[in-house]
Amino acid sequence: MKIALIGATGFVGAALLTEALARGHQVTALVRDITKLPAHPQLSARAVDVFDAAALAGALRGHDAVLSAYNPGWGTPDIRTKMADGGAAIINATRAAAVPRLLVVGGAGSLEVAPGLQALDTPDFPAAWKDGAEGTRDFLIRLRDTQDLDWSFLSPAFDLFPGEHRGSYRVGGDQAFFDAEGKSRISAADYALAMIDELEVPRHTGRRFCVAY
Repeated sequence: MKIALIGATGFVGAALLTEALARGHQVTALVRDITKLPAHPQLSARAVDVFDAAALAGALRGHDAVLSAYNPGWGTPDIRTKMADGGAAIINATRAAAVPRLLVVGGAGSLEVAPGLQALDTPDFPAAWKDGAEGTRDFLIRLRDTQDLDWSFLSPAFDLFPGEHRGSYRVGGDQAFFDAEGKSRISAADYALAMIDELEVPRHTGRRFCVAY
């Protein structure tokens, strides 16, 4: 496929880029600094600001799918607003470019840890991550109100860590799930594996799903 990958130099974006290229896809990386990208025959790059609607739509046009690993940065002031507004810009640009599919890197904070109770609404949710998690949840809410786009939103386990492939993962829905030791974990490499699996064989169109070991 021909994929437009937003945020290809970030922690998760870099893992998605590696997985997509390894599986033979053609990738256009949309980033702020193209010098951070590796050279690869299947990779092209464009420096694009997600808030430049015309430029973003132009960069997305002609692709089979958009993968969004957009994150303004965890230390960014007003991260909730920027995350939510960036998500809206990506949805609108994907529509304007007539790209049929949008796959979004989601957060774990909006996963339910009890019926009707999301992790970020619990008193123990880390304050340092709360604003970003709120913005990511706002992105998900906006996607759920989007009727004219085939989208999927993939939440990782609570512990998303650097690491190699195990080559396997478990799939859930809106509820967090844990292993036999009570841990919720997934490597960035296996998260990327799950996302590219969904790209190639859609099973969760129009909804959020989650992955963990």
